[in-house]
Amino acid sequence: MLRQVDKHSGIPVYIQILNMIKSEIILGKLKPGDQIPTVRELKEIFDVNLNTVLKALEKLKNEGYLESRPGIGYFVNKSISINKNVLDDIKNCVSKLKSSNIDLYTFFIILEEVWNNELK
Repeated sequence: MLRQVDKHSGIPVYIQILNMIKSEIILGKLKPGDQIPTVRELKEIFDVNLNTVLKALEKLKNEGYLESRPGIGYFVNKSISINKNVLDDIKNCVSKLKSSNIDLYTFFIILEEVWNNELK
């Protein structure tokens, strides 16, 4: 669910907006082909400048999450989908981590290490 941004968090507001919309897409709350709220609606939801909203949306468009239709708005890209098997694997992994009493912070450390070593 889209919520207010924290203008004092140190994280640029457009990045917070981008992350919230991206999360909605990744978690399946916004589905391929869905229209997201208009730029003006997002401006009101987040209480920010129109240019801030546009910067977030254009970055999401450049990353392939959104497509724009001039005069109509922004839509979730139809080619965006997260493999259900991957999500199931992640859920199973989290379940194992929790049953092993591994906290979220420790998991992030492990994940970052594995990620960095797997990509080399």
